[in-house]
Amino acid sequence: MQKYNISRSSYFYSIGLSYKKADAEIRGRFSLDDDAKIALMNQAKANDIESLIVTSTCNRTEIYGFAQHPFQLIQLLCDNTRGTVDEFQKVAYVYKNKEAIAHMFRVGSGLDSQILGDFEIISQLKKSAKLSRKFGLFNHFSERLVNAVIQASKRIKTETNISSGATSVSFASVQYILNTIENVSNKNILLFGTGKIGRNTCENLVKHTKNEQITLINRTKDKAEKIAGKFNLVVKDYANLQEEINSSGILIVATGAQRPTIDKHLINTNKPLLILDLSIPKNVDENVTELENVSLVHLDHLSKLTDQTLEERKKHIPLAESIIEEVNTEFNDWLETRKFAPTIKALKHKLNDFKVAELDTQRKKLSDFNEKQAEIISNNIIQKITNHFAHHLKDDSISTDESLDLIKKVFQLEESTKTNV
Repeated sequence: MQKYNISRSSYFYSIGLSYKKADAEIRGRFSLDDDAKIALMNQAKANDIESLIVTSTCNRTEIYGFAQHPFQLIQLLCDNTRGTVDEFQKVAYVYKNKEAIAHMFRVGSGLDSQILGDFEIISQLKKSAKLSRKFGLFNHFSERLVNAVIQASKRIKTETNISSGATSVSFASVQYILNTIENVSNKNILLFGTGKIGRNTCENLVKHTKNEQITLINRTKDKAEKIAGKFNLVVKDYANLQEEINSSGILIVATGAQRPTIDKHLINTNKPLLILDLSIPKNVDENVTELENVSLVHLDHLSKLTDQTLEERKKHIPLAESIIEEVNTEFNDWLETRKFAPTIKALKHKLNDFKVAELDTQRKKLSDFNEKQAEIISNNIIQKITNHFAHHLKDDSISTDESLDLIKKVFQLEESTKTNV
């Protein structure tokens, strides 16, 4: 993408893996917690990567960035996760330039989500952009692209009904509980983990189950207390985890740990226990299914459940895609202008040189020379000339490259005037 003068690197890539080909176990191996993201950013800086955006959610891990070859980005991901290059290649995708741009639009607009219309990814994208900016890994192109994706996401959310019904794992989990468990309002519910998914699940539990017997546990107790205070819920110490599990009928796990935090040895009850694992990597060991009274459901299963509004939401995909096309076209139009921006800038400098020389000549010739008026007229003419050339270069019916070469030849513009943004 060097011809667009947006990067000193050649290409813009999107590399990653998602729920479409990678199961929860594999996605867990490539997940990035906050510390891993920081380590990846530092390594990218050391490797002279110019711009980078990293997202890691329960259903995907992706890197968007500039590189000479996608392997530079793949290596960054593998060096900072438990995944290997061989594992990545079996389930991964790599998009380049405009395909990578189009992919970010679909992801950010909820069309590529595990549950159609899930817009939680857009907040992750904003957070990722903020981190990239903090590390100086966010160039003008990336900022413009992310803003365009956010714009498309907002329009789809407000102009379509694609987000009606269950549009997130947190809502789908509560819907599953309501459809599976009788007398939910009388069951003891334990929510272990109060990160973003945990918070959203908690809110949906309170709103839809009418249950007043919800207990929160988090390794950092004050985080749980902040949420509990909002909904008037009970908070218990992490040390009480086993006791609370054994007094609950429903356990929801969303801790975000890199290893399982729950296994069969913590469960010492004969009462029916439904466990929902909303974590990537999986935070509940499969060995809990060895216990006859325990049912385990993972978010990958929840995401396959269809609610009654899913088919209705699918009808809005064409409108959502048309919105994406419109915003993406605007972005690509801007991108095209970057192709000839250095030449227009150089032309303006050349015309300005002509102006300075001519004004100097006229100043010497004319005793009543009006400096201010001549300056205004000259600048207006220069602006009109450069605007005319820019308009010509935007014309789809002409060859931009040939026109650029002709302008450079006629005005003897130096290649060194080319600038990167």
